[in-house]
Amino acid sequence: MKITIRLIVSLIFIVALVAVGFSFYEVRAEKMRMTADLQRRAIILAKSLQESVVPLVQSNSLQKLNRLVERFGNRERLEGVAVYDQQGNVLALTPDLALKIPQPLPLAVKSVAENQPVGSLMRIDDKETYFYALPFSEEDKITGTLVLFHDASYIGVRLEEIWKNNLLRFVILSTLIALITLLAIRWSITGPIARVAEWMRELRMGRGKMGQSVVSPRGDVLAPLISEVTHLAKNLAMAHAKKEDEAKLRLRTESVWTAGKLKEHIRAELSGNKIFLVSNREPYMHIRERSSIKCIVPAGGLVTALDPVMRVCEGVWIANGSGYADRDVVDGNDKLRVPPEDPAYTLKRVWLTKEEENGYYYGFSNEGLWPLCHITHTRPLFHLEDWIQYQRTNEKFAETLFKEIENEESPLILIQDYHFALLPMLIKSKRPDARVSLFWHIPWPNPESYGICPWREEILIGMLGANILSFHIQFHCNNFLDTVDRFLESKVDWEQFSITRGGHTTLVKPFPISVDFNGGTLSKAAATQERASIKEKLFREIGAHAKYMGVGVDRIDYTKGIPERFTAIERFLEKYPEFGGEFTFVELGAPSRTHIKRYRDLTTEVEEMVDRINWRFHTKTWVPIVFLKGHHSHKEIYPFYKVADICMVTSLHDGMNLVAKEFVSSRDDEDGVLILSQFTGASRELKDAVIVNPYDIEGMADAIFLSLKMTPDERSERMKRMREVVKEHNIYRWAGDLITALARLRLTETIEQQSE
Repeated sequence: MKITIRLIVSLIFIVALVAVGFSFYEVRAEKMRMTADLQRRAIILAKSLQESVVPLVQSNSLQKLNRLVERFGNRERLEGVAVYDQQGNVLALTPDLALKIPQPLPLAVKSVAENQPVGSLMRIDDKETYFYALPFSEEDKITGTLVLFHDASYIGVRLEEIWKNNLLRFVILSTLIALITLLAIRWSITGPIARVAEWMRELRMGRGKMGQSVVSPRGDVLAPLISEVTHLAKNLAMAHAKKEDEAKLRLRTESVWTAGKLKEHIRAELSGNKIFLVSNREPYMHIRERSSIKCIVPAGGLVTALDPVMRVCEGVWIANGSGYADRDVVDGNDKLRVPPEDPAYTLKRVWLTKEEENGYYYGFSNEGLWPLCHITHTRPLFHLEDWIQYQRTNEKFAETLFKEIENEESPLILIQDYHFALLPMLIKSKRPDARVSLFWHIPWPNPESYGICPWREEILIGMLGANILSFHIQFHCNNFLDTVDRFLESKVDWEQFSITRGGHTTLVKPFPISVDFNGGTLSKAAATQERASIKEKLFREIGAHAKYMGVGVDRIDYTKGIPERFTAIERFLEKYPEFGGEFTFVELGAPSRTHIKRYRDLTTEVEEMVDRINWRFHTKTWVPIVFLKGHHSHKEIYPFYKVADICMVTSLHDGMNLVAKEFVSSRDDEDGVLILSQFTGASRELKDAVIVNPYDIEGMADAIFLSLKMTPDERSERMKRMREVVKEHNIYRWAGDLITALARLRLTETIEQQSE
């Protein structure tokens, strides 16, 4: 009871302070407003009256002047009028004021002396009065002043009403606070403490589920404590699951995954069945170059990762045909075999109209979902027409897929990324026998951030049509489970990391994607010689000359932290001027989503930054930054990876970022330093990189310096360990683990159905 009284008294005391403060402010503001209003009226009246007074003063018609003063002195709220000469002597005065005001009047004398109007509040006969003096002149010589006296007592009455009303509000509010506090303590503390204690006792005795959460009343003051206890239980569940996974790994004696091993593994798991992969971006794009048609590989980690998998897994890749010459190379079913030099799988192209592309891709996907998931301070934009096109496009891809799998039994479907959140449920509604995986390549936000999406439930329901929903890291899986727990009626199992809704269960698992690791290790002498010759050639081609080279490979996207990276390079050259003329950073930037204004503005910003920094530091033979804007093939990028002294990956938020793994994979000389953002999924695996916060410009500048000054032995040891990680966890292992999980999930479901 003492705690309750202290709490109530404290709250009332705080409310009293706030009420007094706001009342004082309100009274002060109201007094200033009413005084200013009174001053305006006095000015208007004085100026109009002055036109009649001045001629009478000049003609010395004091009798007429007194009649004029008496006539105006009885107006509403006008206490009186007075006219003084230049010495402050009264020429005319309202009779009622004769004995109430001092003679001469100091403020009237001041007005004449300073030759400017004077206004002020004063007390006359214990009544608040507003005084306004307006001097008048004849041939630029001050001849007197006109004074008006207004009744200002109503201002005090109004201010007193404000204090009384605020006092009444305070009393009512204090009473309500006391009552609400008593009820809240009774219903929001005593009961929840008992439930938490009971839940913890059940958990301690082994009768409760480790991942089970505590249900608390809405607005419960113990919610943070309950949340932390629940998260503690979830972490115990995750540790238990991780321990089991590690035990399974210790039992496995498998060698490093290769393309051949994946092919044999898939053949055994799927018994020759095809894989159907659905993505927005196609792995090969055809464009016109003069009179010929050229095949290029679009920029992006998705293609880099999945093309090697599809080369060894016979199947169909369904994607949006976005190349200008794509229609000219497909057959009657909109298909072609790829890659062109060694066909290994089928590419099925889906054609989108301009309206569909603008609404589904540029609109809802990349102006809505992309910034929503990345949380990089770019506001997501959601429009109803974009959402309609997003639904229609998902349905169009579903219809295309249905035609491809109509003769397939229990087809295995790998859906890629945020463009197809609705596709899993569309597939399951027509083909419940399909084994569907949705891999979400970008981060998944916390429930609070996700909650701003107008169609949040529809998206979650669509995604939960998948049998397996996968992200790069466990943290994003946890965010998704929390999000579903917040917004959908469903059963969330934190021990199995699964969600059951409407009789359908979706596993939510991390599958960190990777690259094709196929690099050996050269001898140190051969590696050093080869690297020096390639670096010299590259510097010659880009028109620069330096001792050290840094490299960045990105789509020009606001999530990649390119302006922050360039600012860090500028700061590095400021702090360590000895590297001027010795360090050049090469940025290979691929233009992306240029139909969206935010991306066009970013490209302009990046180009202007490069020009400004180069102009500031350049010499006749050296520039600090070389910006190579354009679509670069892997063949063009690879030499920069091989010779760069540092590679900078400074994403503000990224699901994985395969540039980091590509750089490590390419370094068969076991040299070079990777500077890696802590906000990438790759930072969870490549712990020997120099981890930085891209928002910390000083820290990134120092990281560049430390990387360039790092000893050869330390660089080599770090790179060796990172190469072992990428080699062990390569793209073939990722594909093998994901496809195995999906295939064996189907076998388990079949056994359960037969047993029923």
